[in-house]
Amino acid sequence: MRYGSVLREEVRTAGTTPLIGIYDMYSASVVARHYNGFFVSGFGFAASHYGLPDIGFIAWPDMVAFVERLRLAFPSHHLLVDIDDGYVDPEVACHVVQRLERIGASGVILEDQRRPRRCGHADGKQVLPLDEYLEKLNLVLESRQDLVVVARTDATEEDEILRRAEALAGTDADVILVDGVRSVEWIRRVRKVIGDKPLLFNQIAGGKSPRLSLSELTELECQVAIYSTPCLFAAHAAVDSAMTELKQTDGRLPEFHPTEGIGVRRSTELLERNISRHHGGRAPMPV
Repeated sequence: MRYGSVLREEVRTAGTTPLIGIYDMYSASVVARHYNGFFVSGFGFAASHYGLPDIGFIAWPDMVAFVERLRLAFPSHHLLVDIDDGYVDPEVACHVVQRLERIGASGVILEDQRRPRRCGHADGKQVLPLDEYLEKLNLVLESRQDLVVVARTDATEEDEILRRAEALAGTDADVILVDGVRSVEWIRRVRKVIGDKPLLFNQIAGGKSPRLSLSELTELECQVAIYSTPCLFAAHAAVDSAMTELKQTDGRLPEFHPTEGIGVRRSTELLERNISRHHGGRAPMPV
């Protein structure tokens, strides 16, 4: 399957395409029941794989291995992968892009941040000189065959945001992302300077961007929306709540209700679907 072409076609259709941030195979298994597109979030992967913040700890072989496992379990889902700055070196960036394309990624996001990097919604971000980033971006674009490439700027100065957005739109990148955009008005300003290039919007709980619905984003001509952290933050809250309750009950598990709670049967049935997808719709095994 030409995964890039499938995602590119959906991005060009009417409406805003949602891609949900997943951080491990289990969160992806739950999301797959509701959405057909994943965003392989650097924030979530750094948190789940290393237990570290998203400030540049990710090693590209770890990310490639994770995407390979995802594609095996979810052969038909969109997989947009956060590759940060391409792991510093342009040649490494091209190598990673080629590896990801071969194992079935749909697309990548390449940012213009300078190390030490930060989450796109954090303070203290620094960007590479534009010419240096464009050189890396164009090498990546030349190295891909079908993969969707999202060009991302983390500029924070107003004039520089628009200058870079316009420059990125002038490349062969498929989609443009200005991360940490602070208002609807700024979305409109970016939309104006990038012409007919598809625009991606990233919103994160507690981040700098406004909370917008898919309908509102469609009106703003944002063709893609990524949701980096709702699964990760929901898991954080749920696990913390469960551990608090366990301590309060002196270690006694809460009463289990088969029709409402998550137990061994429902969990196993969820994971069995991953085998079924890989084998062409074979029914899950009985539990």
